[in-house]
Amino acid sequence: MVKVEIYTTMACPFCTRAVNLLSSKNINFEKIDVTLSTAKRRAMRIRANGQTSVPQIFINDDHVGGCDDLLRLNQAGHLDKLLSMAC
Repeated sequence: MVKVEIYTTMACPFCTRAVNLLSSKNINFEKIDVTLSTAKRRAMRIRANGQTSVPQIFINDDHVGGCDDLLRLNQAGHLDKLLSMAC
């Protein structure tokens, strides 16, 4: 099974868009809200090579990037392939 994690904050339209795309793919994913947690935000920043914006998305522990990166992968037809790969 594929492992998908998405770091989000409350009221973030880019987070909502990324979550909606992942939900439309009918896969399970872990949503990690960093709104009120400096520890979670710090962990996100470390995993995302210094990126501080949300969302930050990981598939099988590989950093995909943010919402625009996820949308580009989907438009190019690569997202489904990544989501079908097991850990």
